[in-house]
Amino acid sequence: MDQQKYVLSFYIKNGVKTDMKRIGVLTSGGDAPGMNAAIRAVVRKAIYHEMEVYGIYQGYSGLINGNIKKLELGSVGDIIQRGGTMLYSARCEEFKTKEGQAKGIEQLKKHGIEGLVVIGGDGSYRGAKALTEQGFPCVGVPGTIDNDIPGTEYTIGFDTAINTVINAIDRIRDTATSHERTFIVEVMGRDAGDIALWTGLAGGAETILIPEEKFEMKEIIKRLERGQERGKKHSIIIIAEGVCSAVEFASQLKEMANLETRVSVLGHIQRGGSPTAFDRVLASRLGSRAVELLMEGKGGRAVGIERNQLVDYDIIEILSKPHKVNMDMYKLSTELSI
Repeated sequence: MDQQKYVLSFYIKNGVKTDMKRIGVLTSGGDAPGMNAAIRAVVRKAIYHEMEVYGIYQGYSGLINGNIKKLELGSVGDIIQRGGTMLYSARCEEFKTKEGQAKGIEQLKKHGIEGLVVIGGDGSYRGAKALTEQGFPCVGVPGTIDNDIPGTEYTIGFDTAINTVINAIDRIRDTATSHERTFIVEVMGRDAGDIALWTGLAGGAETILIPEEKFEMKEIIKRLERGQERGKKHSIIIIAEGVCSAVEFASQLKEMANLETRVSVLGHIQRGGSPTAFDRVLASRLGSRAVELLMEGKGGRAVGIERNQLVDYDIIEILSKPHKVNMDMYKLSTELSI
């Protein structure tokens, strides 16, 4: 894809800075801890460089409906420690259509917004891609607890989510030990197993089930039986929601091995809470870099972090690449859970 298509030369001044004076920012899709820190970074970075920033509320739905307000320095005060998103979020089927996208662009033009920062996951990026293809400069910032966006090693919210899950696993292990039971803990991850893999490895789970890897129930049963033979009284099984429901899995264990289990579905608790220091710093760096790209006259980009260095890629190319889970970590988890 020719990158020059997305470099809007009429914004460029002296080859570096731009005449862009007004940008917008929105959050879309599932909320993630650290989104507020990213919003704060976008607003304050832009204002520092004498640009106006407009917040678009309720994601692409709010964009279509014109729910757009100017943000000042004070608008983003005291939000860096808050989970969720001050701009709120909403799903929007209408924006998937050309008509919906045209309405959104019309609202951007109406408010004089010249560039847009989109904070979210895969669906949010697809909206930014659609705007980019129609000539409106957008920069994507990866905000999702699933850690499933290509072009970055970490997404905003992932670190907080896995720490939330780890705290839950530690507590569940206490009661599993006391009652000598096997617990099945279901975590988020419809298409990506990162949350299950990281928390399972960090939490010492005996079995980790992820969407990227098939499992054999007989092998899992053998592993549990080997543990019992050496005197093990309890076990923790971590299952990503994309594999199957924990209740369904528990039913299969009961049917095949007559094994009584207890199920904990952590659900949306994984999305909430104050972001960790890592997520706050990551969000601040990525949000600031997104503004810099717009200042350079570059749209159609997606920012990320690799080896602790900020990177950016063509957002269209990013969306064409599959997410890959770290299979070396998965192998390690099986070796350590013998």
